[in-house]
Amino acid sequence: MKPPDREQVACALLAFYLDAGVDAVIDEIAADRLDGAAAKGSSAARATAAIADSRPPNAGRAIDRERPVVGRPGHRESVPGPAAPTPPSPDAAVMAAREMARSAGNLDELRAILERFEGCALRATASRLVFADGNPAAPVMFVGEAPGRDEDLAGLPFVGRSGKLLDRMLAAIGLDRSCAYIANIVPWRPPGNRTPTPQESAICLPFVRRQIELADPNLLVCLGQPATQALLGTTDGITRTRGRSFAYHTGAREIRAIPTFHPAYLLRQPLQKRLAWRDFLTIKKALASGG
Repeated sequence: MKPPDREQVACALLAFYLDAGVDAVIDEIAADRLDGAAAKGSSAARATAAIADSRPPNAGRAIDRERPVVGRPGHRESVPGPAAPTPPSPDAAVMAAREMARSAGNLDELRAILERFEGCALRATASRLVFADGNPAAPVMFVGEAPGRDEDLAGLPFVGRSGKLLDRMLAAIGLDRSCAYIANIVPWRPPGNRTPTPQESAICLPFVRRQIELADPNLLVCLGQPATQALLGTTDGITRTRGRSFAYHTGAREIRAIPTFHPAYLLRQPLQKRLAWRDFLTIKKALASGG
C-alpha cells in the first residue's frame, strides 16, 4: 500500500483546522495551554513577556501584535490592543442612575443623560436608545417592559405587532398616540428579545421613575407583570393585579395606576383580550373623571 503523500496530508489537516474554527498560527509548535510550564516556555509567551516588560508599569492593556493567518500567505491580522473598560458593579450603576436621573430638569435632559449613560450593559448590544413616543403632556402614560427588534430599529416603543395591537386598543376607547405618552422600564433592547434581568431593570428603574415624574400624567397604565411589579412594588401576578387601582407616588404627588396585560401577551393568549377590554374601559372611565 502506497503511503499517503505528506503534502496532501498537510493540506487535509489545514482544511480540518479551518473547518474546526482555527484561523491563526501563534507558535511554531503546538503547546498545551493548560500546562503552565509549557505555556510559559513557548516562544509566543516569551515574546509577550518581553514586550510587557518593556512597557510602562501602569499600561494595564492587552498587547498589540500581528499574526499570520492560516491559508493566506503573506497576510497578517491585527489583534486589537486596548482592553474593554471594566463595567461598574450593579450597586454602583444603580446609585449612578439615581443621581443622574435626579439631575434631569426636563424630558429632553433625561433623554440626553440616558444617551450617555454607560451603567447598563444593554446599551452596548442595542442599536439605539428607545426613549418614548406620543405626547408627554397627555393625561395618561403607558409603561411596558423593554423594546423588541422593531422598536430597536425604529427607536420608538411599541411599533411592532404588539404596538399595532396597542394602537387598536387605544382607538377602541377613543385615544391615539397624540393622547398618550408611551415608554418602557428598560429603554434598550435585550439581545434576542430576552427578558431583562432583575439587575438590568433595577439599573434602569430610576430613569423611568424620573420620566413619569417629569411627564406628570394623571393616570399611569402598567403594561404587563414586569412593569407592574417594578413600578408598584407588588409581587402578585398580572392576573391578580390587572384592572385594579393602585396609588403611585411620582415624588411630587400621588396619581392612580392601573395594570393590564401587555399587548405581546394578548397576541399569545387572544382569549384574554376580553379582560383587557374591561381594563381599558376602566382606563377610559378614569380619564373621564380626571384620573
